Amino acid sequence: MTYNGGAKMAKTIIIAEAGVNHNGSLDLAFELIDQAVAVGADIVKFQAFNSSQIVTQSLSKASYQKVNTGGQDSQLAMLKKLELSRADHERLIEHCQKKSIKYLSSVFDLQSLNDLVNYFGITEVKLGSGEITNGPLLLKIAQLQCDVILSTGMCDLVDIQRALSILAFGYLDRSEYPTRATFEAAFNSVEAQKILKEKVVLLHCTTAYPAPINDINLYAMDTMRNTFLLPVGYSDHSLGINIAIAAVARGAIMLEKHFTLDKNLPGPDHKASLDPREFARMVTAIREVEVALGNAEKKVTPSELDHFDIVRKHLVAAQTIKKGEKFTERNIAVKRSQGKISPIYFWEILGETADKDYVIDDVIS
Repeated sequence: MTYNGGAKMAKTIIIAEAGVNHNGSLDLAFELIDQAVAVGADIVKFQAFNSSQIVTQSLSKASYQKVNTGGQDSQLAMLKKLELSRADHERLIEHCQKKSIKYLSSVFDLQSLNDLVNYFGITEVKLGSGEITNGPLLLKIAQLQCDVILSTGMCDLVDIQRALSILAFGYLDRSEYPTRATFEAAFNSVEAQKILKEKVVLLHCTTAYPAPINDINLYAMDTMRNTFLLPVGYSDHSLGINIAIAAVARGAIMLEKHFTLDKNLPGPDHKASLDPREFARMVTAIREVEVALGNAEKKVTPSELDHFDIVRKHLVAAQTIKKGEKFTERNIAVKRSQGKISPIYFWEILGETADKDYVIDDVIS
């Protein structure tokens, strides 16, 4: 994984979350990849799941899904239409390679994880917020030594630490029986902490579609970073691009945003996504913010040098001063000028003797 270090990187990793916005169509998925490249995303992400393994037959859709998809069919029925086969993912991976953009997928079940890792050789996966308590999946990801991007919506610090503890146990490949005690022991080991820093990115997230502004809480990124000493990014479910840009300015090393070709397409996530024009604007703004963040060194910049002698003030004669007279608070003034002596030294000049004649506005030399 290239996101280690815990501090703000020079370049934010931008993920175009295609998710299920392909609506079950490979042609639409290919176009999403092409457009992700065009708008400047670093990664395009899909979802790998077996519907029958992740949701019960009777579970209803979330309220936003009912609004966006209509009808009263179950989550299972909806997800079945959006499920991609192993062969589908193979073609998506090949298309990403052809277009020189990184493929990434969220995983929701053990079979999908096995396909990605053992069939395709994928070494990095994404876990959505709903999986942060999925102990068996967390453990298997770590046992397979996968890097993981972990969203933390609907979580507090205890939830996050429990998930990290399971990952730590799996990465260490310990022989003890998995229990809370053995997980915590693994998490608290120096070796596991080092591995977690190399293999895990936490994403702050608000699991709502769209996420209300007053629930965003970007300061939580600081809390997560300071608590776990891991790199932290942001998975944005808010409308528009403002919050995503603010998250980068706040120190997010990774930014994930839902991406669609058309927000009016049928499906659960299109309306809370950015279309290509909006996504491109976001990428441009983020890249500008990265440049503006600079390197933390406080110094005079090259662009300021042209204004230095015009804006800065210097000591000048406030009235006629004869050679041999002493400088006083009455006969010297502070004005913008191309002078020699900064007014920071005003009091040191007082009482000194003029070495030549001065008229009003002559610079004191």
